[in-house]
Amino acid sequence: METDGHDTKGRILRAAYELFYRQGFTRVSVDAIAERAGVTKRTIYYHFASKDDVIAAVMEVQHTYLLRQYQGWVNPSSCTATEIVADVFARLRIWADAPDWLGSGFSRVSAELADMHGHPARRAASRHKAAVETWLAERFSATGLGDASQLARQIMVLIEGSMSLALLHGTTEYIGSAMAAAQRLVDAAARP
Repeated sequence: METDGHDTKGRILRAAYELFYRQGFTRVSVDAIAERAGVTKRTIYYHFASKDDVIAAVMEVQHTYLLRQYQGWVNPSSCTATEIVADVFARLRIWADAPDWLGSGFSRVSAELADMHGHPARRAASRHKAAVETWLAERFSATGLGDASQLARQIMVLIEGSMSLALLHGTTEYIGSAMAAAQRLVDAAARP
């Protein structure tokens, strides 16, 4: 998580992110965040109105960081949809192979807060996933594909599904299978 390392709010957000990612969003208390950040609970409430606001702020910071991460996964010289898909899924597989990988925090918060549709963290997760999809559509469109938005949506389904199954079953084989399916979608989209 990227924040300014010298400010109190940044320390709170960094501590909250570390705890949320490891333990889940609903299980982490404000007391635990305060202890991890080395601040008082009162200090947290000085910067944030509620724990929900802390969660939403963490998601906003993560959005910027992770969108840049996704964009960095695609080699700047990759100029075909096939290359873009290969880059994204190869890097996704590397990320998921890390021993401390617990899946997408945006997907996890949405699952944890599934019954709270208006929650600010769910809205932040929705904005993030939509931004990744838009970025993919723009990249696919730049390759000359006709229905880049539809392809981007289909690829997002494969990304999300493969991450969930890789986490559930503890194997990145699902990400490899999703990449193969994505390549078939790209091939079909490229046909006149």
